[in-house]
Amino acid sequence: MDAMTEARTERWYRAVWRWHFYAGLFCIPFVLWLSVTGGIYLFKPQIEDALYAPYRGVATALAPRLAPDAIAAQAVAAVPGSALHAYVLPQQPNDAVQVLVGNGAREVRVWVHPQTGTVLHKVPEEDRLMRVVFRLHGELLAGNFGSALVEMAACWTLVMLLTGLFLWWPRGAGKLAGVIYPRLRQGRAALWRDLHAVTGLWISIGALFLIASGLPWANAWGAWLRDVRTVTGTADGPQDWSAGSRADSARRAQADAAMRGAMAGHMDHAGMADMPAAMPMVAPAPAALDAVVGTAQTLHFAAPVQISPPTAPGGAWQVSSQAENRPKRDSAQVAGDGTVVGIRRFADRHWIDRAVGYGVAIHEGAWAGLANQLVNLTVLIGLVLLCVSSVILWWRRRPQGALGAPRALAPLRHSWMVVAAVIVLALAMPLFGVSLALVVLAEAAVGRLAPAAHYWMGWRRIKTTGSRSP
Repeated sequence: MDAMTEARTERWYRAVWRWHFYAGLFCIPFVLWLSVTGGIYLFKPQIEDALYAPYRGVATALAPRLAPDAIAAQAVAAVPGSALHAYVLPQQPNDAVQVLVGNGAREVRVWVHPQTGTVLHKVPEEDRLMRVVFRLHGELLAGNFGSALVEMAACWTLVMLLTGLFLWWPRGAGKLAGVIYPRLRQGRAALWRDLHAVTGLWISIGALFLIASGLPWANAWGAWLRDVRTVTGTADGPQDWSAGSRADSARRAQADAAMRGAMAGHMDHAGMADMPAAMPMVAPAPAALDAVVGTAQTLHFAAPVQISPPTAPGGAWQVSSQAENRPKRDSAQVAGDGTVVGIRRFADRHWIDRAVGYGVAIHEGAWAGLANQLVNLTVLIGLVLLCVSSVILWWRRRPQGALGAPRALAPLRHSWMVVAAVIVLALAMPLFGVSLALVVLAEAAVGRLAPAAHYWMGWRRIKTTGSRSP
């Protein structure tokens, strides 16, 4: 290899090292946070079963049950100024009925005794424990700004994993120790290095999948995907997932406004338009709910099944499965007299929606039950070990008087391929592309304006004559 080729190889290799190191420096706090909150959210079914156990089996065998419209009316009355947003079919006949009511974008979940109509419990939907964990995981409880931070960290974690796999690539032949399994008797330095490298190898595929399957939920990437689908004509009805809290809030506000419009039309028709304006008014659940619930029970959709009122006066009711395993989610439109207008199965959706549905189900541990949860938990534990070992490695090998990446091993050929892959990622993930461009500009500016910082950050000169690291 001539001097120029060697310098170019070294330059690309050092770029890979820098990106791996600084991606880790930025991502580690987020990866730890996402691993812990994601690990909790994986067991949402078990946690909610325990939390809401007091509201199961509350009905007796002999007493008659209230009609759905009476149950919904009790829930609406329990939250003054609200309107019906959704009626949830109880999974067992003796369970309390869950009813979602709301005022604008704010929803309250109400548990109603199916025989007495007593309100057993009510809680704002966004204050439920697993909803809080969901927002902690996806947006750091900081709304769209937090979602952007999480998305950026996820994108840089992809870079960290890809560059880490490249740097892991074995340089010797015929040795599995330190490559496939850790060396346990070579001292602490080798042990921590092997734990980092070997853990990274074994969990990378799972971690890459978890990150990629979570991106459709992110604000920027989710909006980008939605726009691309609109332009390419691949959008096929409403998405089964929301891109950020703002989209979720807009959906709820639209449902509330539509329901209030339907109630206003109902009141005009009933001759109640002249009711005094000062009189407090609680909109009753429409009588059509009884017929729709009766039909919904015959569809045998995967539980829980949610029944939502029409989005326009005279429109059809929406009956939809909200199963954790999204490939089981079917939906139907039912007229107010109980007639089925149409049924849409998961298999009828566009292949992109189906792919995202499977991805989200696996991401949340719902696709294959406990086995899925345990596999995902193993990946998350591996990510935590990866973060901890990387900090220990850096601390033990850090340069004196500098923050920079530890001294690299002998350069690997074809490092430019990793750089090219990162550029492709930047084009596919706009938010990451913007942040990467800012990093490159910062490197160039700091390198010219503050040579001392240039060294402190680890952007050292290469000893090959006439060349330097970028």
